[in-house]
Amino acid sequence: MSQSLSYEPIHPGSGRPPLRKRLGRLLAPFALLLAKAKSLLFLLPNLKLLATFGSMAVSIAAYSLLFGLPFAVGFVLLLLIHELGHVVQLRREGIKASAPIFIPFLGAVIASKSLGKDAAAEARVGLAGPIAGSLAALVPLGLWLATGDEFWRALAYLGFLLNLFNLLPVVPLDGGRAMAALSPAVWMAGLAGLLVLAFLYPSPVLILVLVFGALESWRRWRTRRTPESRAYYAIAGRTRALVAVVYLGLAAALAVGVAETFIARSL
Repeated sequence: MSQSLSYEPIHPGSGRPPLRKRLGRLLAPFALLLAKAKSLLFLLPNLKLLATFGSMAVSIAAYSLLFGLPFAVGFVLLLLIHELGHVVQLRREGIKASAPIFIPFLGAVIASKSLGKDAAAEARVGLAGPIAGSLAALVPLGLWLATGDEFWRALAYLGFLLNLFNLLPVVPLDGGRAMAALSPAVWMAGLAGLLVLAFLYPSPVLILVLVFGALESWRRWRTRRTPESRAYYAIAGRTRALVAVVYLGLAAALAVGVAETFIARSL
């Protein structure tokens, strides 16, 4: 007795899933990674703030080894306000600027594509930092006058000294930025003065500023006669006079602040 069986023939093959499914499995991790990267774009501002606060914490820890924690916190806050002065002015000039990043024993830096459309804008950006920093130093000065606590006096002194140092007419210091609105020849005088200062009070910071200042001054001096450079430095005489008055007035006020808060140390 014969019995017919119904069956489906077996087709030859490897037993693997179709190509479409295999490609889907292969690309799935990349799609997940892309989605994660896209979500990180929304966190970039927070990451920048994290870098700022993280570098602030590292600087505070470093300075506290020398000055103690309370003084280190006050000093880093003075640095922060100084740098925020630059950031605010850059944005007023229509230039995007990064949040400050702190470098222990070297201060803090910000990044921007330019310093403005001309030397007047560069001068405004350069002076904005010392102006903000000087106003910030008035806070510990007022607390010292109100309480008589020498802690606040020392903090005010360091704030005044920091901003006065930054007014040295040497690029990349703020004073060199301000002098861009006057004459490049002032940079040479500033370099000579800084060279004498580095010789009398040698320190790694002064040497670094001297080296970078010499390189930047030479670069600008070499290109001063190009059409682009002439247009960059072609600003109104009234603006030059205003920059000079603000620069000299601020330097004089800071010099008085340094002298009045200076604490003589006896061995």
